[in-house]
Order: sequence, then C-alpha cells, then structure tokens
Amino acid sequence: MRLYYARPGRRSYRPVVDRLAVSMSGAVALVGFAVLTGALSLVGESHSVGFALGGFAVLGAVLGAVSRPVAAPLIAVAGWLFLNGFVVHRYASVEWGGTGTECARLGLLTAVALVASLPAALPRRRVRVQLLAVPARASDRRV
Repeated sequence: MRLYYARPGRRSYRPVVDRLAVSMSGAVALVGFAVLTGALSLVGESHSVGFALGGFAVLGAVLGAVSRPVAAPLIAVAGWLFLNGFVVHRYASVEWGGTGTECARLGLLTAVALVASLPAALPRRRVRVQLLAVPARASDRRV
C-alpha cells in the first residue's frame, strides 16, 4: 500500500516524501557548505563575496527543500559560519563585520532555507491507494 498526500481542495496527488530530521539537516549542511567553500577556492571565486553569497543561498535553498522548516535556522548558521570564516574574513577566522551586514547575511540564508522548506509543510490529507492484483484471464490459465 502506498501513501499519497493531497492538499485540501485539489485533485492532484503526490507520493509521501520524508524530510530530513533537524540534526541530519545540520550535518548535511555543514558538509555541503564545506564542499562549496572548497569548490569556490578551487575555482578562484572565494574572494568575491557577492558570487559566493549567491552560491551559499542556492545551496541553502536546496538543503531547505529536503529539510523540515524547523531546520532553516540551523542551515543558515552553518552557511554563515563557512561564508564568514572562509570567504569574507579568510583563514578560518570568524569575525563580526557589523550588525547590519551580518544580520542581513544570516537573514538571507534563513529566508531561502525557510521558503524552500515551506511547501512541504503545508497541510495535506493522506490518501491510501491499495494496489489490487489483476485476475488472470481464463485463456491464460494452463491446467
């Protein structure tokens, strides 16, 4: 038996998709942002903050799409740590660059992760679909 979800008032059905737990989202975010930081340094774009912030926002949205909405702040903090430590202030030194600047970066990363995770959190009703076995035809039976 497969379970499907349907939003109230719609006729389209979608299969049930499990989201990552909050702790697993944090672990995947740390690894993902570490890989992104390494990739940016290999490409040579680790010093341009605008390009790197865009890459971090895209990765935050991808991680938010597979996570629960509660994990959005954890994804944002993981992204901010790598962005601040390796792109903005280089050499793994996390420094505070001003309340407005840092809150804007944290807010952006939180917003993209939260907006990407919200469609999965909308209320849906569960629909059960049972797969019925097709009876064999009389001409196909061999006795």
